[in-house]
Amino acid sequence: MDPQLPFFSEPGSHLIPLKDGELVYFPHLFSGEEANLLLKALLENIHWQQESMMMYGKQVLFPRLMAWFGDAGSSYSFSGKTYHPFPWTKDLLYIKNRIEKEAGVTFNSVLANRYRNGQDSMGWHADDEPELGRDPVIASVNLGASRRFMLRHKTEKDQRYELELQHGSLLIMKGALQHHWQHQVPKTTRPLGERINLTFRVIRHTC
Repeated sequence: MDPQLPFFSEPGSHLIPLKDGELVYFPHLFSGEEANLLLKALLENIHWQQESMMMYGKQVLFPRLMAWFGDAGSSYSFSGKTYHPFPWTKDLLYIKNRIEKEAGVTFNSVLANRYRNGQDSMGWHADDEPELGRDPVIASVNLGASRRFMLRHKTEKDQRYELELQHGSLLIMKGALQHHWQHQVPKTTRPLGERINLTFRVIRHTC
């Protein structure tokens, strides 16, 4: 599959078939006005923090701001740290209820990432931590500036895909995708405004 950057203008859901995984994209799940209000509320009401990770023997700051929310006990470990959830906010619960109708899953946690500009990014990774179980469903809500979302197959190097995640959109990743694919949000030199990405998950164990 050649890299491509499709633009989805039609409302509703778009099934994107991938080898060893599934993507379902809703480009306009939230209206422009609703997405604007949610973006403003989340920027103002979340206690954003810049976390760090251990890399090559030293602490390195993540190139974005983060916050972890969820049900009591839905702790999550990645990049060498365990994160304990803040309680749900009313805005996050509203979004959660909206996307659960499309995903057919009851989520118990969400990772909020704030990209302040085009230099904030997310490197290649898969959401395949043990807490997520086999074939996890990940629902990704995007508010603010559009960003490129790139995927690559872990073993078949010719299998790649990318799309532009739009303001007010929902992307659902499911099936075996996290076991066979990696994804990233690369840096860009384009002047961009703020973006918030919310990835809703199901943590399979309690702490």
